[in-house]
Amino acid sequence: MRRLLLLCAASGVCLFAQCPPGTERSSIVAFWPSWGSDSSNSRFAPDAGISAAQVPNLKLKWAFGFPGVRSLIGAPTVFGGRVYIGTDNGTVYALDAKTGCQYWAFKADAGVRNVTFGPVANPVAYFGDQKANVYAVKAYSGDLLWKVKVDDHPRALITGAPTFFQRRLYVPVASGEEGAGPNPNYACCTFRGSVVALDSGTGKQIWKTYTIAEEPKQIGKNSNGIARWAPAGAGVWNSPTIDEKRHALYIGTGDAYTSPAAPTTDSIMAMDLDTGRILWSVQDTANDTWLAGCTPGTKMPENCPSEVGPDHDFGSPPILKALTDGRTLLIAGQKSGNVWAHDPDKKGAVVWKTALVEDTTKFGGKIIWGGAADDRSAYFGLGTGGIAAVQLRDGEKQWFTMLTPAAAVASHTGEDGPLAAIPGVVFSGGWDGVLRGLSSNDGKVLWEYNTVQDFQTVNGVAAKGGSMGAPGPVVAGGFVFVASGYVGVKNGIPGNALLAFSVPPE
Repeated sequence: MRRLLLLCAASGVCLFAQCPPGTERSSIVAFWPSWGSDSSNSRFAPDAGISAAQVPNLKLKWAFGFPGVRSLIGAPTVFGGRVYIGTDNGTVYALDAKTGCQYWAFKADAGVRNVTFGPVANPVAYFGDQKANVYAVKAYSGDLLWKVKVDDHPRALITGAPTFFQRRLYVPVASGEEGAGPNPNYACCTFRGSVVALDSGTGKQIWKTYTIAEEPKQIGKNSNGIARWAPAGAGVWNSPTIDEKRHALYIGTGDAYTSPAAPTTDSIMAMDLDTGRILWSVQDTANDTWLAGCTPGTKMPENCPSEVGPDHDFGSPPILKALTDGRTLLIAGQKSGNVWAHDPDKKGAVVWKTALVEDTTKFGGKIIWGGAADDRSAYFGLGTGGIAAVQLRDGEKQWFTMLTPAAAVASHTGEDGPLAAIPGVVFSGGWDGVLRGLSSNDGKVLWEYNTVQDFQTVNGVAAKGGSMGAPGPVVAGGFVFVASGYVGVKNGIPGNALLAFSVPPE
């Protein structure tokens, strides 16, 4: 774990496109400082510096290639004229938003998905890795301030971005135990999801709340003599949503790993910001117990649950929206293909539910990493292909646009990554490697760009684009940024390119 100093060769060629010493940070006023752009996780940029009318004119401005990377697991974030992004090999980069030149790179202990930022004065970049470590580094130099491990479970990891709010950092904890569980030599299962509150200045833990209150207990042994445990599951894959008015944070939880499924799995949950006390929890899918490799109708591994559920986690966070009629709703997309509206003033009571697919009982994978919402509608990409819009006030489906991949990548269908929205436009990156901008009024495709190609990069590293299955686009300062290349669970098209698009000057 150290900050990497990447030097120019004797020939003067800067293979890593370092920004010259003393370079002022970009003059671009560009902010997308967290996974969700704001504390409500709306992924909406009202002042993006690009209008809907300009979107058809977007052109590639620069490309950056990541050495030793084949799957970009994290979305970029933008702060103070710089773009920050983590990679599957654990390196976090800080680049100039306007030119792509590199300010610094930091090496974490494991892969890093998402970066978020602290106070505007003396800003700090915070991120977690795939070994459940959380880091705080100086945003403008990359110097390490602190590092803490927030969960000792050997399968624990951090996928969702930490959320910064009022000198605290709220960290979601998930795990890879779903994959390890079926192994007959593995003591399945003992992981419980959690949210950990840290002092943002020191990393000291303030509180930790498990999504399943009961500690796992041994419930028997398998035929290999390996202990079996329960309950387990309810990982938190998403970035916590902050509600300052109600002094609460909201998360979506994952499925159970053991039967019976705890009542807090596949749920929307509220916690008190100060203490972590669970304020309420509403389960949207009951009895969902799932492990990788446990397929009904086949000879299942012994550690599999007796009843295998549909794998309907909430991979994405609920979006907090204040409506013009005075109500506030939490809008949550689920892997079932349902979009739910919960009322935070009525202990999470369901207000409406809208199905975006014909059959919401089938195996999960319809809405994965999240949507976006403006003041009128919420927008979600579907793993089965296409983008849909629903009305915030009542969940009425407004439009659906099916997006068919090109013949060359026909096997890579779906829009699993999170969307991004600006006034009049929704952006989505697909498994087929195509970045698209759609009209938020009617779903018409306004612009598209195929990223599955080789790029000449500003840092001289060979780079190619690929699938976009987890990291979504972000829009800030007149630029659209997207990480291209993702393998994931669908065996997507690998790649290692960060792309920046802008509208050329007239």
